[in-house]
Amino acid sequence: MEIQVLTGNISTLSVGAALAELYEGQDPLEGVLVAWDQALGGAISRLRAKGEIKGKPRELTLIHTLGRLRPERVLLVGLGKREELTPNRIRDAAAEALRYARRLESETVATTILGAGVAGIKHEQAAQALAEGAILGLYTFRRHQARGENSQDLEKLTLVDPRRKNRAELGQGVTTGRILAEAANQARDMVNEPANYMTPTILAQEAQKVAQAYGLECQILNREQMEAVGMGALLGVAQGSRQPPQFIILRYRGDHKSSRLLALVGKGITFDSGGISIKPADGMGEMKGDMAGGAAVISAMGAIAQLKPELNITGLVPATENLPGGNAYKPGDVLKSMSGKTIEVISTDAEGRLILADALCYAHMKEKATLVVDAATLTGACQVALGNICSGAFTNNQSLVDKVLRAGQETGERAWQLPMFTEYKEQNKSDVADIKNTGGRYAGAITAAQFLAEFAQDTPWVHLDIAGTARAEKDSGATVKGATGVPVLTFVNLALALAQEEEEA
Repeated sequence: MEIQVLTGNISTLSVGAALAELYEGQDPLEGVLVAWDQALGGAISRLRAKGEIKGKPRELTLIHTLGRLRPERVLLVGLGKREELTPNRIRDAAAEALRYARRLESETVATTILGAGVAGIKHEQAAQALAEGAILGLYTFRRHQARGENSQDLEKLTLVDPRRKNRAELGQGVTTGRILAEAANQARDMVNEPANYMTPTILAQEAQKVAQAYGLECQILNREQMEAVGMGALLGVAQGSRQPPQFIILRYRGDHKSSRLLALVGKGITFDSGGISIKPADGMGEMKGDMAGGAAVISAMGAIAQLKPELNITGLVPATENLPGGNAYKPGDVLKSMSGKTIEVISTDAEGRLILADALCYAHMKEKATLVVDAATLTGACQVALGNICSGAFTNNQSLVDKVLRAGQETGERAWQLPMFTEYKEQNKSDVADIKNTGGRYAGAITAAQFLAEFAQDTPWVHLDIAGTARAEKDSGATVKGATGVPVLTFVNLALALAQEEEEA
């Protein structure tokens, strides 16, 4: 879909639909709505007076112009109370409005700069939110349907502002919004792919494509190279599959004068049957998405390379399948991690923390990371605790998790911090190894995070459990049914914030 910025009057454009904003309690009408109301014989005022238009968040009111305006239809978009407006609300409202316009088979849509200048929101922020809402909200995955490749029926979105002085700012907002949203959609594509179309090898190839497109350094470790560095936990999980494991490394160097390095780590289980501790058949097909964290890392690295923050960043994705083959690892086995720490396997369905253990070790032992953030569809327990509204956040460093939480809040990818009290470590104690890979039924998300903390060691680290947020069951705002792309936007926003922090230091 083409997104363009135009200086002019939205009422003069021949488009399928023209969008403008309304606020809760807004009286009288303002801006372009005054001209529209006059041209439509007072229709907007009458609907307001009858209470049919309230301006509540995401409220949509369609009016056919019947030739009285150049646009075929006008679509009034509710943004709620002015003082409560945020870029996230603009993003979600734009997504809902444009999906509605697509259902009306409008090929071209024009919009005023929703929310610009309200509640401190700058024109660039509003334009970025509009671009993100459009691209995220109109996402579809049709690759394996007769209708063919991914397509969006809406061909052009025009952002219209009457003042030429805002054009550069609006253009920059659209550019940034497109980069971020397309990265999230790329992650959605990878997660939505059936597991036979997204094996560890194919995931590594996707990483190589991103590296080639955006100038990243890419290195893929094969099984023998993993053995050489001692990744016994990752290789243990990989034993049951005929698909070879891949350890994906993407490097971006934006500040050659600094030793500060952020490592983004993502779980890359391209299919999780549970292994010998096999999962129930019902819903197992969704386990093709158990590599959502890894997909987010790969896509975020591509966006970071385009936005060019002055920061050094490495993306790490341990990738494998978890299957119950004849050579599969078993409950009761003991695996030796890259750190030398031994792990008693209680459940082969707690495999994500095993592959992440070696990835976290690699981050600080080989890449010399000074900050680490990982994302994983790690535990059903986190989804039980938090549902699909927000991810769980765990840390050994409060300053870093505060920055991660802020980065997520600003992008609409919310997370909630859970405790890491030392008493929870007791549940992970093993009688036969240094640690066991599951702490039992209670506090499962926390004991999983405590397991990972053993391998992050003293490096400032945040773990995001995205089990509940990586997939959505219905369209809502900028989120669409299926893979969500979480936490691509958080990763990129965090990188930009850390770079800005470094610049100001």
